[in-house]
Amino acid sequence: MKRLLLAALVLTSSAVFAAESAWQTNYDAALKQAAKENKSVLLDFTGSAWCPPCKQMKKDVLSTPEFLNFAKDNLVLFQADFQPDGESVIPGLTKQNGYLAAKFGVNGFPTFIIINSKGKVLAQFSGYRPGGPEGFIAWVTKSIK
Repeated sequence: MKRLLLAALVLTSSAVFAAESAWQTNYDAALKQAAKENKSVLLDFTGSAWCPPCKQMKKDVLSTPEFLNFAKDNLVLFQADFQPDGESVIPGLTKQNGYLAAKFGVNGFPTFIIINSKGKVLAQFSGYRPGGPEGFIAWVTKSIK
């Protein structure tokens, strides 16, 4: 029983780490990767620690195996994570993330923007998007075609 619980804990921790590490925090690197892999970029402007709809999107969609498997084949994932005071969660990224929020007209969290590898906006929406991973994947698929 203990081995089974330990195995479950390790698998859960690995899945959470994989989900977290799938997201880029350097915008220029995300664009370069998208150009190299011929993919679009999903920008996620979030307040992951304090924003209820952001937390719900992460739980219901962004950390699910369905979405992560889809994203691996179709997207480069970029996240700009903010604290309530507008500072970046990751030290040193406040200037970049603030610039991007202004450039793309982000007025609330979460905001999702799909861009091509040259930075052209293909689609955008703010707030919680119902429909689980299937609904979100359908929106992304329609947006990148």
